[in-house]
Amino acid sequence: MEKIEELLYKYLNEMLVQIVISNPRTGAEAAKISLRPVLLKEKLIFQASIQQEKKVFHKNLPLKEAVSEILQWMERYRQMEVFSHTGQASVLVSKKGKVTVKEKKKISCVKSRDLSHNRKKKYILDPEQKVEFLMDLGIQTKEGKIVHAKYDKFRQINRFLEFIEDILYELPRDREVTIIDFGCGKSYLTFAMYHYLKVLKDYQVHIIGLDLKEDVIATCQELAQKYGYQGLEFCVGDIAGYEGVEQVDMVVTLHACDTATDYALDKAIRWGARVILSVPCCQHELNSQIANELLQPIFQYGLIKERMAALITDALRAQILESRGYQVQILEFIEMEHTPKNILIRGVKKGGKKNTADWQRIMEFLQVKPALAALQEEVSERENKSFADFLVQDRKKGEKQDAQKHN
Repeated sequence: MEKIEELLYKYLNEMLVQIVISNPRTGAEAAKISLRPVLLKEKLIFQASIQQEKKVFHKNLPLKEAVSEILQWMERYRQMEVFSHTGQASVLVSKKGKVTVKEKKKISCVKSRDLSHNRKKKYILDPEQKVEFLMDLGIQTKEGKIVHAKYDKFRQINRFLEFIEDILYELPRDREVTIIDFGCGKSYLTFAMYHYLKVLKDYQVHIIGLDLKEDVIATCQELAQKYGYQGLEFCVGDIAGYEGVEQVDMVVTLHACDTATDYALDKAIRWGARVILSVPCCQHELNSQIANELLQPIFQYGLIKERMAALITDALRAQILESRGYQVQILEFIEMEHTPKNILIRGVKKGGKKNTADWQRIMEFLQVKPALAALQEEVSERENKSFADFLVQDRKKGEKQDAQKHN
């Protein structure tokens, strides 16, 4: 860790912009830790923001304590990015503890910065910067100001981009990234995703927005052509039947109603998507199934039963994703205009499939079977059949070789 310590003492000063620590080795750790310089009572400290599921905890650390804490964190995390007005550095730590440090100098001029403790929130999309799609979608004025009545929508877009920023390292840099947005609707977030990945981060992307409303898709396609957004297309179609691509890196499904979310997650798993971002909506399916003698006194209250069924639906979806090799977080999103649902399921493909026994017992206990479980059973049956066929063929091949030896 000497390389990291030397790097920290080089960059932990008033010229630092941000340090981001990510890619935890276990699911028990915070998803992301970030640090920024802050002036507190005219003394320079470093404020650490620790994102633990839907909560963020803060620590104010003097220089030596900040270095000590970061070194401890880097024993449990794989990646660190350092952004400063004097340079930029990335740190990777392998399974065996090998540290790789890459640095590059910052050429751009230094601007004056606000190091106050309660500084104004910085959004990924600058609210003072003109963006064509924000203006056409009525979120920004022609002068480049956010429309007051649309500020919640602007915050929602930025919150969504933060979820992508957290997992940006999972998306390949050496080839085109394919992303499917199921149920894209008016495509506020689809355009924002393209702008962030292509324009701001310079990723090669092919983003497909899919929705059943022909008029909405036509409008979105016209806008994409107007902006010259190559690699962004919109198609009319449903989630279950879409076969337009063979490989997908990220699947986005926002407010897909009821079992439409299950079909989207199923498609994502079958594609082996590296990243899944899903905001479920209207989870009715389990509400009509759920039954348990012990819990019946609770289930007699319709509203309680409905909310419990919705939460259990999303928890089981998360468990099924983990059984398919995904590291899953349940995070708080900003409510949509037409629904109070604000849970986001984020899955990152990591391998190491979780045992299915636990959530299968829960399904038996509550007498439920979500659509995703049924869809994945079909996959498991095919996998088992394929493996059985392989064993038979391997056995026959061995028998044939033995017979040839005897002859």
